[in-house]
Amino acid sequence: NVDDQVLIPLTTLQKQLSNPRSAKGFANVSQIVVTATSSKTIPAAKAEITQVLTQRHRTVDFSVQTQDDQVAAQTSTTQVLTILLGAVAGISLVVGGIGVMNIMVVSVTERTREIGIRKALGATQRQILLQFLIEAVTLCALGGLVGIGVGVGGASALKSLMSWNEQVVPATVAIAFLFAALVGIIFGVWPARRAARLDPIIALRYE
Repeated sequence: NVDDQVLIPLTTLQKQLSNPRSAKGFANVSQIVVTATSSKTIPAAKAEITQVLTQRHRTVDFSVQTQDDQVAAQTSTTQVLTILLGAVAGISLVVGGIGVMNIMVVSVTERTREIGIRKALGATQRQILLQFLIEAVTLCALGGLVGIGVGVGGASALKSLMSWNEQVVPATVAIAFLFAALVGIIFGVWPARRAARLDPIIALRYE
């Protein structure tokens, strides 16, 4: 915070704030901030600073960083966090999809006689497939809506309680909803095909 900073000469700092760990009893300088004349001279200034410090220290016990280096480090950290969050989200989608598939398999098993009756009345495999596929997509879409509601509500709560600068992007919400529906399609195909391929005679005899 700039309001909590005090600017004093270096010699005054060294005399008033002595450091017993220092060889001369003076406070050590841990950081030097240098301003270049322009952005084009930053590489040359960095090279010159490195040369001067190396000659005076006679060893490389320092590091010279520019704002570009700091931005690159922050960008790298952000990319790693993005990859980790993406992996967590992918695992969550797979686990949720497996759960939806298990629910649909149980639903097909419990409604075997219903499937047999529908086939006996003339329902085609395509109609049975679409019925259970639509149910899986609807189930995932409802879960996506619940997740979107929780996310938007949590962002609003953080913004109001902790004054965080949160913003809900409609495009991101739409992509999340589409992914939820896509999970229903991917993991609902196998139970739907299983229901569509049931033999109507065996299905009617199922207890």
